[in-house]
Formats: sequence, structure tokens, C-alpha cells
Amino acid sequence: MADTAAAPANSAGGRAPVAEATGVSKRFGATVALRDAHITIAAGESHALVGRNGAGKSTLVSILTGLQQPDTGTLRFSGQAAPAFGDTDAWRSRVACVYQRSTIIGGLTVAENLFLNRQSPAALTPIRWKGLRRRAEELLGEYGVDVDAAAAAKDLTVEQRQFVEIARALSFGARFIILDEPTAKLDARGIGRLFDKLRDLQSQGVAFLFISHHLQEVYDLCGTVTVYRDATHIVTAPVAQLGRQALVEAMTGESATVTPVSGPGRAVATGTGEELLAVDALTLPGAIENLSLSVRSGEVVGLAGATASGNVQVGETLAGLHRADSGTVKVAGRPLRTGDIPAALAAGVGFVPEDRHLQGLVADRSVAENATLTVTDQLGPYGTVLPARTRTFAGRMIRRLDIKTPGAGIPVAALSGGNQQKVVIARALATDPHVLVAIRPTNGVDVKSKEFLLGTIRQVANAGKAALIVSDELDDLKVCDRVVVMFHGRAVAEFDRGWSDRDVVAAMEGVAQSSPSSRTEQTEQHGR
Repeated sequence: MADTAAAPANSAGGRAPVAEATGVSKRFGATVALRDAHITIAAGESHALVGRNGAGKSTLVSILTGLQQPDTGTLRFSGQAAPAFGDTDAWRSRVACVYQRSTIIGGLTVAENLFLNRQSPAALTPIRWKGLRRRAEELLGEYGVDVDAAAAAKDLTVEQRQFVEIARALSFGARFIILDEPTAKLDARGIGRLFDKLRDLQSQGVAFLFISHHLQEVYDLCGTVTVYRDATHIVTAPVAQLGRQALVEAMTGESATVTPVSGPGRAVATGTGEELLAVDALTLPGAIENLSLSVRSGEVVGLAGATASGNVQVGETLAGLHRADSGTVKVAGRPLRTGDIPAALAAGVGFVPEDRHLQGLVADRSVAENATLTVTDQLGPYGTVLPARTRTFAGRMIRRLDIKTPGAGIPVAALSGGNQQKVVIARALATDPHVLVAIRPTNGVDVKSKEFLLGTIRQVANAGKAALIVSDELDDLKVCDRVVVMFHGRAVAEFDRGWSDRDVVAAMEGVAQSSPSSRTEQTEQHGR
């Protein structure tokens, strides 16, 4: 596909681009991370950067933020050459990155986070706390961030932490901010507020490089999109001129649609088999209220809901992370004691947690060790773990899930995001569970990995097991046979296949708790 934006987007008032990379290449040993890459971001622009995991996005970001030096190529900010490598203050004044994983320190106040290592004019000058809070309030007020400067950062919402990080970046003088998957943990209202804030800052001349795997967000927010594939720039174009199918094709290099699952994994299960998961009147104070739910052999059920709906807590309770206050859970007809992770594993619950970085992986351990954490008792006699058995078992899982890795012994942190998520799912499936519980299983992965991961979940059900997908992502839910929607801890609607985005989103947002295509709250205990 040809580049349809040949001229840099710098026509606004004749200003130079706020950031420009030209002919950038980077290798890590034998691996080519970037090959003659380029990108141009205009002042006040919201510019999307998309591509599959391993396309080169992370490497480009590390170079644009001064964390890595390119092997070849040039960088310019507002027409001037990039700062010297290692000159942290100079880089901060030109560019900042708000990462998917927050860098806000929970044990400090908002004011302390905003001026971390800048609390006083000099190292030996005492900190004037009242003045620090006043400076923080002025900064937050200047950018319209409605957060108390004296509040403990640990008490902020995800959305508020992001606003604080953006304000901190702007306080250094940067007018170019990279947003790496900023909506991954926000509900629809939070995303709307974030986008409103970004548009407001754009009107003040701040430019954003927006990295997201959610293609609808690209169309909602951005004016320009750049696609990378296989470490190479593929296309830059106005978003309005690049349709969804063309965008996916540019990302994958093959004809594609945005349908999340295709091929043999798409067989539809009837859900008339044995009841493998039975939840009855489950209550967890502050999160779940009197929830009943059933999933049968051969069935994939979606449990949808926004951030505060309680759906994530349901998934975590089934996996043993929370002890329910009341209610019962049965797996394959046998009672499950909640609040007990080993009991959940023994009962036949496989679990894919919400955050693979914090909950799913041991980053400095190998792919093999991570993939076999749930079955170590099978890898040697008398409580020992034999390396040969670990490698053999892991090798089967690597082949089964097509995990792209140079070897089972490399650290899992070296894999791309999509392949890391495959390792998490491999671990969940290693025990051959009766029920697979997957929370936002495609969070932060590319389009092709989404298709594979959802297809794998579908295949688990087709093999006679049951699967529960806990997600607010509509593409995740489209693989499901039924979707149960939660709002403020309660199940408020249930939809069969063929549901409309409008109806499900309305139920998730509490706008409508039933519709002609749904069965209303807890109807006949979901057919039980």
C-alpha cells in the first residue's frame, strides 16, 4: 500500500513538526527492530501509531523518548535536532510517554508525584510543602485536571492517574506526549473524559502519538494514522481516508476483516451439555450482589460490564482470589470453596488474569517455567521439578498455542505482548480445566493475536469444556454464545447471539437494563 501522506503534516502556520523521525533503523543482535522507519507528528495533532506486536512500535517509542539510540537516522523536535543521548532533562522538555503501566507512586501525594525530584530548587534547600501543594494546584488548574493535589496517589482512579501523568509531562515543557494503550483499563465514560481532555490539550497546541490496539478509538480520536509492520513503515494516511479493512490489511499484510474469530475455531456450540459452572446467589460486598450464572459444556459465555460493574471480581472469585460473603459455586457438579487458589485449580478452573504483567507472568523466568507453573507437581517425583520434563511439557504448549519464541528457555519478558499472553493462556490450559475463566484475554494485543486467542478459547469449548470471557471489549464478546451484562454488581441483561453493539453497550452503561433482544435480569436463573 502506498504512503498517502507524502508531505509532513506541518502546514499549520508553517510550523515545523513537533516531532520527526527519518530513516531510523535499530538492531538488537540478529533481530531487526526497525528498518528505515519514519514518522512525522504536527503540532496539535492526534496521530495514531498501530501495528501488530513486534511491528516496531515499542522500539520507535524508546527512540523518540531518548531511552534508546538509533543505529541510523535522525530525530528532530520542533525543527531542532534531538538532545544528546542521556540528557534526561532536555528530553523531558521535548517529549513524554504515558505508559499503559502507571509510573505514579502510590505512597506519595499527587503534588509529590507531579514534582518528583523537583520538590525544592536545590538539593540542600528544605522542601516548602505548602508552596509545593500550591504549585501543584496551579499546574492542575492550568490543564483542567480535577484532582486534589494533597490526595494520596494510591486513592486515585486509573483515569485520574493518567491525567496526573499528562500534567506532569506538560510541566517539563513538553508539547509532544506519547500515549501507550491509555484506555486499556478505562470504562466507556473514562475513555470519553480522556478523549475530551486530549482534544482540549490539542487546541492548546499539544500533540499526541496515540498507540492502541482498539481500532475504533483511532477513528474516534485521531486525524492521522501510521502503520508499522515487520519493523518497517507501511503507510501514513488521514484516518478518514483509510477504511477499517484497509487498515487491518496494512497491519497484517494480508486480506482481512475486523471480525475477531475466523476459520475452524468459529464452530457454534449449543450449550445444551453438562453444566460445568454453576454460580448461585454469589455476593461479594462492594462488588457482586446476588449473582447467578450457568455455563455448560461446549459453551462460551461472556460476562460484560464496565470497570465498576463487578464482572472482573466475579472472574477473580471463581479463580480463588476472593472469598465470597455468601452464595455457592459448583464446578462440574462439585462445590468450590472460594478464596482458595489451590482449591480452584484442583476443582478444574483455568484462569487468565486481567493484567499479564502484574498477575500473569514472572518476567525474569523462562517461557517454559511460566507455562508450567500450574502443573509443577507433574514434572518430577516427590515434589521435585525435572528440567527435562518441564521443557517437554512446555514444548507441547508452545506448539499448541503457536508461541513465537527462539526457545523455551528464554525469559518470558523478551516475547512480544501477544506471545506473552499466549504463555498465560498456556499455563491456564496446562491443567486441562473444566472451566476456563479469561479476564480481558485480548487486552493490549494486536488484531491477529486477538483472532488467535479468541479462536483458542472457542476451541476449548468445542472440545467439551466451558469458557467464561470477562470483558468490556465488544470484539471479545462476539465469540460468545451468550452475553450476560453486569451493572453495579448485578446481572441486568442477557443476550443471545446476534445482539447489537447498541443494546449491549446501553446495558453496560446502565442506560437500558433490558431490550427486545435480551432476557432481563436473572430470568429463570439463566435457564437453570
